[in-house]
Amino acid sequence: MANQDEIIIITQVEKPPTPEEGLPPWMATFADLVTLLLCFFVLLLSFTNTDTANMRMMLGTMRDAFGVQAEDSTAMNIAYSDKSKQFKTVVEREDDIKQLASSLKKLIKNDNLQQEASISRDTSGVMLRVGNKAMFQPGKAELLPAAVSILMEVVKVMKSTEFNLMVRGHTDGEVLTDDRLNSNWELSATRAAVSLRWILEHSDVHPNRLKAAGFASSKPLVPSNTAQNKTLNRRVEFYFVVPGDPNW
Repeated sequence: MANQDEIIIITQVEKPPTPEEGLPPWMATFADLVTLLLCFFVLLLSFTNTDTANMRMMLGTMRDAFGVQAEDSTAMNIAYSDKSKQFKTVVEREDDIKQLASSLKKLIKNDNLQQEASISRDTSGVMLRVGNKAMFQPGKAELLPAAVSILMEVVKVMKSTEFNLMVRGHTDGEVLTDDRLNSNWELSATRAAVSLRWILEHSDVHPNRLKAAGFASSKPLVPSNTAQNKTLNRRVEFYFVVPGDPNW
């Protein structure tokens, strides 16, 4: 029997609260964030402008490379074929320009014209730039004997390629010694025309492939403030232009 002095204390343990139903609160915030990011990127995508023509051209090129192109008579295939041909034309055009520039460099080296001639190229064609010392006397428009060998090489290029040719004369404002010429414009244009006439008289190149122009001192390579710079600016340029180019 328990002692009467003992006191029995009974405590009641409280039960934990019942968890709330549904997702936790942080999950709702995370879902809102993801939704906003999705809307943001969809908005960015809507601002882009995809060039479908270039995409089709690239796709067609890849198909050609892997040999999986199939014939199709639909309108989509017709558009793709045009773009593929244009891409092929651009590649062939660049190859032709590179080959011509390489062959002209060899000609200059073989004829020991490195001091008087130089080669440059751009997307439209190849430029053969010849110093006036090898072409004409100062202030004159009569061809020197050394110019004949240069013009013969120009004729060879015109016969072996389909490039068009623009002959361009340049001066540096030099004093004229020919009484028949009244200005540097006439001198530069006459030099270009004389060079072009020699090409026509010594070849069967069609005249439609040739042009001549005089620029006087309006397009100098370097400022004409020293004797050396003036020598560089006195020149005749043979610009071989790809057929169909807008610059022609």
